[in-house]
Amino acid sequence: MDVHSLTEAPREAAPLAGVGVIVTRPQRQAAVFASKIAALGGSPVIWPAIVILPPVDIALLAHAHEQLASYDIAIFVSANAVEYGAPLADHWPAHLAAFAPGSGTAEALAGVGIAGALVPTASHDSEGLLQMPELARLSGKRVVIFRGEGGREFLGNSLRARGATVDHVPCYRRVAPQSGAEGLVEAIREERAHALTLTSAEGLDNLLAALSSEAHGQLARLPAFAGHPRIAERARERGLPAVETAGGDAGMLAGMLEWYRAHPRAR
Repeated sequence: MDVHSLTEAPREAAPLAGVGVIVTRPQRQAAVFASKIAALGGSPVIWPAIVILPPVDIALLAHAHEQLASYDIAIFVSANAVEYGAPLADHWPAHLAAFAPGSGTAEALAGVGIAGALVPTASHDSEGLLQMPELARLSGKRVVIFRGEGGREFLGNSLRARGATVDHVPCYRRVAPQSGAEGLVEAIREERAHALTLTSAEGLDNLLAALSSEAHGQLARLPAFAGHPRIAERARERGLPAVETAGGDAGMLAGMLEWYRAHPRAR
């Protein structure tokens, strides 16, 4: 037997091998995203740039749960809205249509027993939701939007303009991290971090506020993969070289893979 037939062909390197990726999502979502980065050979560096907490007052949320049957449409703006705002599955009215801006939020809903959430295809955001034919004509419809405290009014106002009665229900709040970023700064300084991922303009601001001007300058050398045009624009305003990607885990990962195929030496 030829000796070469006993030798395995060399395996292709994992597509993100040698790439340290800074993950700035809140803790729970960061862990899931980090596992997907690791599966592609990357080395996640987790620093949650936003801490998610329950609202100080849960009265509005409790009331919304009691009144669920009076609504026609329920929109959860994020996986955090699902985690902190979704009712028990056996309390979910059969007629109530659930909407999610992206697959991650829909998966979170399915995980708590609320299956079949409708997701936009145009874009994974409020603008994408508003392009869905199911939300085009809403005269006489009641809509509840589960979101964080102080969220954008754009979606609710747009649905009202289409004839809906809209209630906003704050079910979580976002705060800046209280702990320092020493570990992150060390990873950047030692060149163990090669890419930054951004899923929130607020998280970006929190990240930069936690860094010294020297660390900010070092961070600005890394490609910043942003999951939405608004986030990419904010990143550029703050001096970071933003690479715009589609939202959600799949969009962010696809953007990174495409970029590193085009820049194989940048790792």
